[in-house]
Order: sequence, then structure tokens, then C-alpha cells
Amino acid sequence: MTEQLRPDDTAPELFTWEFAADPYPAYAWLREHAPVHRTRLPSGVEAWLVTRYADARQALADPRLSKNPAHHDEPAHAKGKTGIPGERKAELMTHLLNIDPPDHTRLRRLVSKAFTPRRVAEFAPRVQELTDHLIDQFAHKGSADLIHEFAFPLPIYAICDLLGVPREDQDDFRDWAGMMIRHGGGPRGGVARSVKKMRGYLAELIHRKRQALPAEAAPGEDLISGLIRASDHGEHLTENEAAAMAFILLFAGFETTVNLIGNGTYALLTHPEQRHRLQDSLARGERALLETGVEELLRFDGPVELATWRFATEPLSIGGQAIAPGDPVLVVLAAADRDPERFPGPDVLDLARRDNQHLGYGHGIHYCLGAPLARLEGQAALATLLTRLPDLQLGAEPADLRWRGGLIMRGLRQLPVVFTPEGTQENDTSSTL
Repeated sequence: MTEQLRPDDTAPELFTWEFAADPYPAYAWLREHAPVHRTRLPSGVEAWLVTRYADARQALADPRLSKNPAHHDEPAHAKGKTGIPGERKAELMTHLLNIDPPDHTRLRRLVSKAFTPRRVAEFAPRVQELTDHLIDQFAHKGSADLIHEFAFPLPIYAICDLLGVPREDQDDFRDWAGMMIRHGGGPRGGVARSVKKMRGYLAELIHRKRQALPAEAAPGEDLISGLIRASDHGEHLTENEAAAMAFILLFAGFETTVNLIGNGTYALLTHPEQRHRLQDSLARGERALLETGVEELLRFDGPVELATWRFATEPLSIGGQAIAPGDPVLVVLAAADRDPERFPGPDVLDLARRDNQHLGYGHGIHYCLGAPLARLEGQAALATLLTRLPDLQLGAEPADLRWRGGLIMRGLRQLPVVFTPEGTQENDTSSTL
């Protein structure tokens, strides 16, 4: 690979703790000076970062950029440097983030039935029930860590219900998932061990459900039972495919929503005029600003900073930069979604922004399958928080908050908040804003 920068150009330092707190100035520099930039990642792997919106959208839909790590020209993936730690050893590789058509087309079609607008709408009462239950646990205290007490458990329990994980086993999933989102913050090898435990549990659960599967599907059948039952032109999912699919739906389906709720709440608390607009809208029983607001929060400081790995299968050009076969390409969604060439005033949070075709959930055939569910959870979480705890405020200085390390996701480690304990607030929220 040839370096794009001139000798007198100095790229900002990437992937430090300081960068994690606010990566947007560095991404602005890259968009202007090196929009397709080769860099060495903390793992030691070299990859191209794509930062402009037009280039990012092209790359996300380019079939010459494969999701299959077999196309990488280095053995980095075998060493766990370009995928989810432990997924290869746990035989969980055959999921949607690692495969291309036609297998991707077949598997996505089988699982997409669980995420139709109708199915997600049917799940809305359960999401609201979970949301209220979790807020009930801390609403009387006057303070909380919204990540650990709310944003983290909500999508875990929701996706477990959708998959069909029995209620008595869901706390185990919560523990494994907690280890997986710590990235570098947990014990060495902890993520791989959690992946292995989850794989063993899923294999056993699939086996039990297969044995007990009724002849006819019941309305609202859980997703694992649906995967077992599903066939596509007579071709059934293998057990490894079913386990890998359940695993990636859990892995990709919870952390993105944790970060949507956490980042979104933080953005609202640090932009009080926008938060006030949303509360006034909710008080009038309106939904339009909530819906556009969640899309704007996804654009402004979304849960996925970089799209998952892609590998060139042949020579190609992105933004005028030659990419060689085998080169890894990482599309920086966070940079693309603040490109001033696409979004006027990109660093301004505007919950009413209309022309907002952000890339927060990707683009093309790998567009996030669970996006409708994540939007439902995000809307329910933010609306209920702001309605039940109307004077919610940060419980720490923004500079004291820490963001989790890691390459793909963007999210806070903690989000301490304070508020008037529920039951003692005034009905009029204007004095608190």
C-alpha cells in the first residue's frame, strides 16, 4: 500500500484515550487532508480509514469489499486481531458480519422475518415494560449510573426475549455481555472466555428447542425456534449457522443500543435547549420530534464509530486512493456523518433535522438488520426517562467521563445522573431546564 500523506503533513494521533473522548476534530482533519488514510491500528494491523460521506457510502455498498476475513492478505484474523475475540475458536464465524452473498443473502432472508415492522411493533409493549421496570429500580433514589442500571440491561433483556432465552438464564447472558463490552477493561482473555461460554449455552439451547419444537409455529414464535424451523428452498440452517446467527444478533444487537441510549442521553443533557424542545413535544403527546431526534442522535454521536471490517478482493479506488487486493478497509461512520459536504452544520445537534440520511446503521446489503428494534428501544428509553425524570442532570463533569476503548463501537463507561426522586417532582418541568 502506498501512503497518501505528503512528508510535511502531520496526521493527528488516533486511538488514544484523549482521542476516544472526542474523535471528531481528528476526523475533520482526515476528511480534509487525507480522506482515505492508511494507519496502523492499536492491534498492529494496517488498514485504510474512509472518512468522507460520499466515499463511505460507496465503500459500504461495494461488492469488491468482502466481509469474509479469508480475503485479508495477512494472518491477523487468525490471531484474533480483526474480529470478535474467540469467535473462531468457538466456531461462530458463519454469521452475517463475516460472510458475502450468496450465503449472506440466504441467512439474512431467514432471520429478517423477526425484524419486520409488524413484528417489531408487536414487541413494543414488552420493550416499554422492560423500560419502566428498570427505571422503577432507581427512580426513588435520586441518582443512578444510566449505563449499568438502564442502557445496558434494557437491550440485553429485550434481545434475550426475542431470541427465546428463558428468563431464568438471562442474567448469565447479562454477565457474559458485560465482559464483552469492557473491551480492554476486563481480565485478559475475558472476552474470549465469555464468547466460549455463550457458544456452549447456545448449542445446548438450540438442541433443547429442536427437541421440543411443535409441528406448527405459534404466533410470535421466538427467533431461535424460528431459525431451527426455517428453511430456504429446502436448505435448513446448520446448527453452527444457527448458533452463530443467535450469537451475532445478541452481540451486535445489544451494544449498539447500549451506546445509542447512553450517547443519546449524554448529548441531550449537554444540549439543554434541544432536550427542552423534546420534553415539551412529549408533554404535548407528539412523536415526530422524538423520531427525528433519535435519527439525529444516531448521526451526531452514534453507537458505531467504524463499520466492521472489509477486505478488498481486487484492485479498486476509493476517493482517488488505490486499494490493493487483501487490504483491510474501515469505513468511519462517525466521520462520514459529520461531513459538511452532506450535512449543513454537522457539529450542531438539531433534533428536527429532516434530510438526515446518516450512515449510523450502515448502508447496502449489510445495513443493520436490527435497526428497527434499536430505534424502538432508543425511542422508548429516551421518552420514558425524560417524562418520568424531567429534571435529569449529569452527575459528573463531562471532562471526567470516560469512553470505552475499542475500535468499532463508541460508548461511555458510565453515565452518572442525578434527579429529583420520582414522586416528588413538580408537574411543571420548565423550572428545571
